[in-house]
Amino acid sequence: MRTEFTYAMLEDELGAVLRAGYTPLRCIDYADRMGTPLEKALVLRIDIDFSMGKVKAILDILERTKVRATFFVRLHAFDYNPFSFEGYRTLRRILEDGHELGYHAEIMDQSAIWNEDGAACLRRDLAVLSTMMGTPIHGAASHGGLTGHNNLDFFKTNDPRAFGLRYEAYENTSHFNLFHASRYVSDSEWTRWKAYENGVRIDDDHRPPSAHAADGPNVLHLLIHPDTYYVNHCYERER
Repeated sequence: MRTEFTYAMLEDELGAVLRAGYTPLRCIDYADRMGTPLEKALVLRIDIDFSMGKVKAILDILERTKVRATFFVRLHAFDYNPFSFEGYRTLRRILEDGHELGYHAEIMDQSAIWNEDGAACLRRDLAVLSTMMGTPIHGAASHGGLTGHNNLDFFKTNDPRAFGLRYEAYENTSHFNLFHASRYVSDSEWTRWKAYENGVRIDDDHRPPSAHAADGPNVLHLLIHPDTYYVNHCYERER
């Protein structure tokens, strides 16, 4: 099932999820509600992997639909500079629009490429991002890149709280368990959706978020990437 990932489709899907009775939460809102039963909560996570330029169109959609989300930004991407003139303006708008800004962590990659201690890399990056944006960074989400390293491995032996974080997006603890306690739907296969139920892949389920919302899971966790979306075709370049 191939999907045309246009901006219009994304806006329609978010609208359908809202009409199904879902209330938007940021990841930090979910962390604040740990231990409290949720009913029809939409937690929207947005990973800025390659395109800062496309974030603007996503922000426009979220403004129109009145959905608040959590954006995770990389600091060492070849593809964009988060602190360029336009990059910084976009990050400021994320915060000004009421969204959460988190860190898209590449700790194992940094440690291997630079031959530096991963914990030191994480502390430095969080200090840079929080200082630049003038606000604490509460969450991290491990990025999957091309190096062959699993950046999530760092958090198998390191507690996010030891670095001033409230959560890591994939952890399964009493502090945060979002991925393991939700219907997770992602666009990360680029041309079709994929889904997990409480951390377990649902085979051959490539339905859009609206179809999952019709099932009525208590927590619908949606992960999208601005790079996936376009006006007319997938080769549009907005960096």
